[in-house]
Amino acid sequence: MKLKHIAAVIVVLLAGCGKEIVQVAATEPGNDTACALDGMVLKDFPGPKAQIHYKEGAPDFFCDVTELFAILHSPEKKRPVAGLFVQDMGKANWERPEGHWIDAKAAFYVVGSKKPGSMGPTYGTFSTVQDAETFAQKEGGKVLRFEQITRETVERPSGSHDGKMH
Repeated sequence: MKLKHIAAVIVVLLAGCGKEIVQVAATEPGNDTACALDGMVLKDFPGPKAQIHYKEGAPDFFCDVTELFAILHSPEKKRPVAGLFVQDMGKANWERPEGHWIDAKAAFYVVGSKKPGSMGPTYGTFSTVQDAETFAQKEGGKVLRFEQITRETVERPSGSHDGKMH
């Protein structure tokens, strides 16, 4: 009984701080959902997809995970974010991924694999390190966490020095 009272007090205190707690869930893209960057229809391409939910406005969808990081590391894109999601490719079908959305900040990323996405090789995204390591052993690449992916990683996803995102 005391635990309920403590939880209620915490909620009241947080509300009094003026900090809004926003909880969002991933949204499954429709058959005609287009990528926010290039207008390509997500369901037309293999590989994991990504989405950003903003504190205000509609979410943005991406046909390639590297596009998500390009936006996040872009200095001119600074809308307040409520949630970031990628697909768990340990559970989703690579050729036609649907569902299996996970928190992008908690995911494991395989960078530098030869597995194609919408624009060529892309990041593999996984909910477990074991799935990520298994994928990396089969398809190449190295396993990174969300915070390890930098602007430079996005610009040279497989270690090349051509300066292109894809």
